[in-house]
Amino acid sequence: MQSITLRFLASHHTMPASAARIPGGTVLHWVDEAGFACASAWARGPCITQFVSGANFTRTIRPGDLVEVHARLAYAHEATLNLVVEVRSGSVQGGPLHDVMHCVATYTAVDADELPRHVDKWVPETPGDIALAQRVRAHLDAARAA
Repeated sequence: MQSITLRFLASHHTMPASAARIPGGTVLHWVDEAGFACASAWARGPCITQFVSGANFTRTIRPGDLVEVHARLAYAHEATLNLVVEVRSGSVQGGPLHDVMHCVATYTAVDADELPRHVDKWVPETPGDIALAQRVRAHLDAARAA
């Protein structure tokens, strides 16, 4: 599976009664769940999170909002899967969903001993997928150089 979208309501049951927004750590947990699901589906087995970078929050999620977390494979090589994860939210009554944050996430496929294992290579073919893979590679190169 090259992508997955999780949709759900931001729960107010796990928040203090006075909470007016969902904490960023909770949003990052959702990012990791979607990334893990996408990576594990492509790898046809377990994966572990190696790196999450570039998380820039542009909007608040409120309890009761409809949330959409979309994870998409940018490229896969050897045991490594690189994804883009985007989060959007909006009113459950309808209307557009708004960008909340996006980031790059890297996962490693592992075997039963949690050692890296080979996955099928995924090479982007469409112009949009090629551009996405190039942006992800540039982002990861810059993050490693920093």
